[in-house]
Amino acid sequence: MLTIYGVYRSRASRVYWMAEELGLEFRSIPVLQARRLADPLAEEAPLNTHSPDFTALNPMAQIPSIRDGDLVMHESLAINLYLARKHGGPLSGQTVEEDGLLTMWTIWAASQVEPHSVRIVLTYDNELENSDDGKQTIAAACYGLRRPFAALEGHLSGRQWIVGDRFTVADLNIAEVLRYAQSETDLFDAHPNIKAWIERCQSRPAYKAMQAARSKEPVEV
Repeated sequence: MLTIYGVYRSRASRVYWMAEELGLEFRSIPVLQARRLADPLAEEAPLNTHSPDFTALNPMAQIPSIRDGDLVMHESLAINLYLARKHGGPLSGQTVEEDGLLTMWTIWAASQVEPHSVRIVLTYDNELENSDDGKQTIAAACYGLRRPFAALEGHLSGRQWIVGDRFTVADLNIAEVLRYAQSETDLFDAHPNIKAWIERCQSRPAYKAMQAARSKEPVEV
C-alpha cells in the first residue's frame, strides 16, 4: 500500500489529491512542519520534519515523502509524475511526447512559478499581508509572476487543459502551485483563461475530497 508522509496543510496536499484522482488506497502518516512547533525535538513533540524517525526516511527534512513498496520518494511534483506513470489512465502521458510535455510543464511550475507563489502564501501564513513589508513582498511576487502568467494565459487560449484534451498530472501539479497565489484575485481576474482553468481543476471531486480532509486539520498545533 502507498504510504504518504505529511499533513494536508502542506505540499503533501498535491499527493493526497493525486491519490484521490487515481482512486488509490493509501495510508497517511501525519508529519508536521517543524517550523510550526516551539521545540520540534522535545520528547513530547508530535512527529515532525525534524524528528529522527522522519529524517531517517528523508534527510532533507521536508514533506511530503512516500513509500511505495520498496521505493521511497520525496518532492511532491516528482511523486505525482511517478504515480501517474505507474498507474496510467488519462492523468498520465499516452505517448512519449506527452510524457515529455507533462515533465516540462511540471518543471516550469516548480522553477518559474512556485518561487513567487510560495512567497505570497507564506506572507499570509505569517499574518504579514497588511504590513508594509508584507505588501512589498506580495507586490514583488506578483511582479515576478507576470511573465509566467502571460505564458500560461496564452497557452490556454482555445484549450481546456494543459496537455492534450483532458485533465492530467500537469494540470494538477500546476494548479497546486498556483493555489498559493489565489489570494491575489486581481492577478487571476486579469488572466481569464487561467481563472477558468483553475476553477475547472478545483471543481473536480478528488480536489474537493482533498480539501475536505484538509479542512479537518487544525490550523494551530
